Amino acid sequence: MAEIAIIGGSGMTSMEGLSITRREMIKTPYGSPSGPLIFGEFDGCSVAFLARHGHKHSIPPHRINYRANIWSLNSAGIKKIIAVGAVGGIADECDTGMLVVPDQIIDYTHARSGTFFDGKPNEVRHIDFSFPYTESLRRSLIDAANINNVPLIDGGTYGVTQGPRLETAAEISRMQHDGCTIVGMTTMPEAVLARELDIEYASCAVVVNRAAGIGGKSINTDELSAAIQSGMEKARKVVSATLPKVVV
Repeated sequence: MAEIAIIGGSGMTSMEGLSITRREMIKTPYGSPSGPLIFGEFDGCSVAFLARHGHKHSIPPHRINYRANIWSLNSAGIKKIIAVGAVGGIADECDTGMLVVPDQIIDYTHARSGTFFDGKPNEVRHIDFSFPYTESLRRSLIDAANINNVPLIDGGTYGVTQGPRLETAAEISRMQHDGCTIVGMTTMPEAVLARELDIEYASCAVVVNRAAGIGGKSINTDELSAAIQSGMEKARKVVSATLPKVVV
């Protein structure tokens, strides 16, 4: 039985090398998840895979049913999640193609359903979210990257924006002042929902562009596809090397 899941973002709508054993669309009290959970074996490790934006990458960040996604994984017995996603680089060291394993989050999103404890049925729970990522899972990703000579930034703050539009230069300037290292659109409320259900959670973020206004430049969206494809290959290598370390 799989106890670890990979949530794939832009550029990772499937997991190459996964020998699929079954697909299951899980019903949840919160509606339908982004797609069926894909179960299989990867280098002898039992894993599950979920395409965050759907198999055809048709669900924008603000429309993802995060509660249904995390609930379905929990219902399937998942205890650990490695989340992969494309981000923009804010900090100087975050060049295109770099991998980042963040350790903090600033949430700039709005109007997303961000908790299972919304007072129904008569329950409110305040969780500790001081350190939003599971440190042991972070360390496993970092160790796998080091062993396989994949350059990676250990730590940093993921600024989460609403999307689907990219940010303005002024917004990125604000995020720089706030201490953000990278900017993306999907870690929240995904991370907090996992914490509410006691699921370990870590992120492998792939820098696919320099954020708006960095170096006085705008973003060339025509170049994003190639950067995503190249960066996701590195992420797959790191995640693949991590799995044997974290699968019980």
